[in-house]
Amino acid sequence: MADSTSETKGVKTLLGEPKKAIIRLAVPMIIAMSVQTVYNFVDALWVSGFGQDIFTSSPVLETGEGALAAIGLVLPFFMMAIAISTGLGVGGSSAISRRIGSDDKKGADNVAIHSIIIIVLVATVFSILFFTLAPWIFNSISSGVSAGMAISYGRVIFAFSIFIFFINIATAILRGEGDVKRAMYALIFGAGLNIVLDPVFIYTFRFGVTGAAYATMLSMGVTSVLLVYWLFFRKDTYVTFSFRDFKFKKDILKDFFRVGLPASVQQISMSITMLILNIVIVKLAMGGDNGLAVYSTGWRVVMLAVLPLLGLATAVVSVTGAAYGARRYDKLDTGFMYSIKFGLIVEVFIAVTIFVLAPFIAFVFSTGGSTSTFGADLETFIKISCLFYPGAALGIMSSAMFQGVGKGTYSLVATLLRTLVLTVFLSVILLRFFEPAILGIWWGLVIANLIGSAVSFTWGKLYIRKLYRENNLKV
Repeated sequence: MADSTSETKGVKTLLGEPKKAIIRLAVPMIIAMSVQTVYNFVDALWVSGFGQDIFTSSPVLETGEGALAAIGLVLPFFMMAIAISTGLGVGGSSAISRRIGSDDKKGADNVAIHSIIIIVLVATVFSILFFTLAPWIFNSISSGVSAGMAISYGRVIFAFSIFIFFINIATAILRGEGDVKRAMYALIFGAGLNIVLDPVFIYTFRFGVTGAAYATMLSMGVTSVLLVYWLFFRKDTYVTFSFRDFKFKKDILKDFFRVGLPASVQQISMSITMLILNIVIVKLAMGGDNGLAVYSTGWRVVMLAVLPLLGLATAVVSVTGAAYGARRYDKLDTGFMYSIKFGLIVEVFIAVTIFVLAPFIAFVFSTGGSTSTFGADLETFIKISCLFYPGAALGIMSSAMFQGVGKGTYSLVATLLRTLVLTVFLSVILLRFFEPAILGIWWGLVIANLIGSAVSFTWGKLYIRKLYRENNLKV
């Protein structure tokens, strides 16, 4: 073990009492994700045209409903970059935590080095591919005014996506060793800087929706510099980096991708689902830019609602990984069930609160020159989506537990059932029974998430019971 105080506290937390470990690791990440989600919320507000009179005397053209629709077109690909990097980060974080649990410092170091090199290679391919294909992609999905704005917005995101990848893998390494506070500080700093830069680039510089992309990537660039300093120059983390004479090792690659690849595909499936739903909204439900704007904006509200679950999930991956590595299946089960109960209570409260506030939220987003129906349609989406928030705790915590113990494929299968199978199938079927048709898509989202979450939780409990039986332990 290294001698630094921050590292020792992180490792002791991972190996300590599971309920306390869940809370100590989850709270900083919930705070960080809260700030990030607030940024995403505020970002959409600025793009919608809200408050632009404060920064400019004449309207900026690339704002309003069309700009929100443009972000909706790019969002699946932006989420894809996050999905790949987060998924690979889960692979690295899980592998590091399991090696900490088995007291393998050298192995944890090797996993961290492999993680950094792999993510740089993947980011390079992603940037070149989507920057080149951006015009074809967005013109194929939509022929409206949003397509042109999506191309300019998306190309900025794709050109600098290396920052997205690096931030996610770097914070995953910190989480894997239990150092969640610095991961929190980095994410909060980046989101706060982004909130400040958004109106400057959108209104003062008059870049419109493309300015939001510049603000996002600049803030991520600054955050990346901070993380580089912590990991490679300050040298007080548990894992240490030495790239001299580096060679890929088959056993580490296998362990890394065993969780990281399914986790990435799992996250990508959500992005692909968003992309398919965009197409369904435009082509089948005839929702046009209004429908895209409602879905894009409403989904930001959903992400705000489930962020406590995402913070809990990062803790569950690390805690269950360390417990599994130490063969303490009782701690694994305790941590898993505690996260489920905590998540359910929190999400019931959030669902009720957002349902009550739905008219106000919709009103705020519709003050920037949107169509007369946008506000009412957004309110409807928000109210319907509230119904699956509590149930999401079952699915998200179960997936995190599978990732922590190295069963990434189990998590992948459960997520594919919920996203690409149930969500798409039910949305396409149900839109035929609703007027307007787009309501069927919203109900399809709710029903698919509830069914998928129930299946994931049942599978998770059966897997833990299997661990008990195989090791002759009482359930």
